Amino acid sequence: MLSARSLFQEIFDNDEAFRLFCSVAAGGEAQGGWENARIAALVPAEEREMGPRIARHGADEDKHGRIFTALMRKRGLEPVEVPTDVDYTMLLERDGIGLPHHKLRREEQLSVRDLVVYLAHSRVTEQRASEQMRLLCAVFGDHPDVGRAVRMISSDEDHHLAYCHEELLRLSAAGYGRLIRRTLRETALAEIAVYRDVSIAVMARMGRILGWTAPKRAALTAGIHAMYALERAGGWRRMVTLRMPEPAMRDALGGPAVPAPEFA
Repeated sequence: MLSARSLFQEIFDNDEAFRLFCSVAAGGEAQGGWENARIAALVPAEEREMGPRIARHGADEDKHGRIFTALMRKRGLEPVEVPTDVDYTMLLERDGIGLPHHKLRREEQLSVRDLVVYLAHSRVTEQRASEQMRLLCAVFGDHPDVGRAVRMISSDEDHHLAYCHEELLRLSAAGYGRLIRRTLRETALAEIAVYRDVSIAVMARMGRILGWTAPKRAALTAGIHAMYALERAGGWRRMVTLRMPEPAMRDALGGPAVPAPEFA
């Protein structure tokens, strides 16, 4: 029987599959770290109080990349180059989601509208990340190394999501509500398509590494398409709703980043 638990266990038990999985995850997190660091450096003067929180977001993403790399190296594995067809962050940028890298490489101050685009992109992608990490916690939460890693990353992703809700609600109250709603919708609809394509590409590569049968590959591909159909029919709306975080999660990125665990 196919299940998320059995699939992740297969990937975890095979060095080559585990290396690809962690390399993809580490590459995406490192990219997110760079993007947030650049946005923090270019934050407009009227929103300068956001700068430290954006920088904290970037520091967390960098930390996650180091954690996935450390998990590989603990098993004597080195990262592999991330194939283009599974590069989630690059494919989102290609489709015009988030702030373009050519803008982030310049030294020109961003606008508040740019911050709306950044926060909408983060709101949608952090929803995906939060859900994925909760799934990994359910599968590997008791593992001595992987469990510590996924629990820490899951907690960080929940904080990132709370931060996005709070900042977008603040900017909505400041008059950017229509722009926020439109940008969130466009971002979510693009993200679910990219996620579908990346999921199919990842499963194809894992299937070759793990020697999956044609019927198993076909069943997994059909499942991915079915999930996309559900998201396209209305599941995407979970990515665009905004609600004020619980009091304990207010100002979720207001303090220093929590250091990564050691994997001796």
